[in-house]
Amino acid sequence: MPEIILNGPAGRLEARYSHSRYKDAPLALVLHPHPEQGGTMNNRLTVMIHQAMVARGFSTMRFNFRGVGRSQGTFDRGEGELSDAACVLDWMQELNPNAPYVWVAGFSFGAWIGMQLLMRRPEIRGFVSVTPPANMFDFSFLAPCPTSGLVVQGDRDDVVPENSVDKFIQKAQLQKGISIDYRVIRGANHFYSGKTGEMLAHIHDHMNAAGAGRRVEPESVMEVA
Repeated sequence: MPEIILNGPAGRLEARYSHSRYKDAPLALVLHPHPEQGGTMNNRLTVMIHQAMVARGFSTMRFNFRGVGRSQGTFDRGEGELSDAACVLDWMQELNPNAPYVWVAGFSFGAWIGMQLLMRRPEIRGFVSVTPPANMFDFSFLAPCPTSGLVVQGDRDDVVPENSVDKFIQKAQLQKGISIDYRVIRGANHFYSGKTGEMLAHIHDHMNAAGAGRRVEPESVMEVA
């Protein structure tokens, strides 16, 4: 997987990019968890989501937000990180001008940034938000949510409690014209220990139903240690 260094709003951004072998493939941008809590693009769940998008035939990018790894700059409490994500998406679109659509996926803090990005980029057709941190960040900007997508949550998460995500979903589902596919994984903690296969199966099942990329049978997805 090629290492990419690109120019971002606060300096260089370090990224990993997987170009699809299929002509005019859709794009997927995968966003990592909180930089101040050890989140990087090499976070285990972030890498697995990246691999899932590659398996579906997407040209897929994950990157380090500013101040993480070899990315320059310093943590900017979400505003700068949103600019980073928009910049990386621009780079992908310049490289793939015939890409028909985009999906954005993120874990925890990355889910919050991803859902902000989809509010600003109409080419984003769908989203995968794994454990959106509704107890830590304001999601009221989703008024209304511009596209349908998937939210995955564990019922034994002691970092982002299930009830905080439940409340966010209830508000979002009151909006007309969109559908949030909310799936709670029983026995899953914040890091989906022993439940990664189930998490990935939910992602593929949702994206199969949405007609996003190439079909992957959820039954073929294995647990990742």
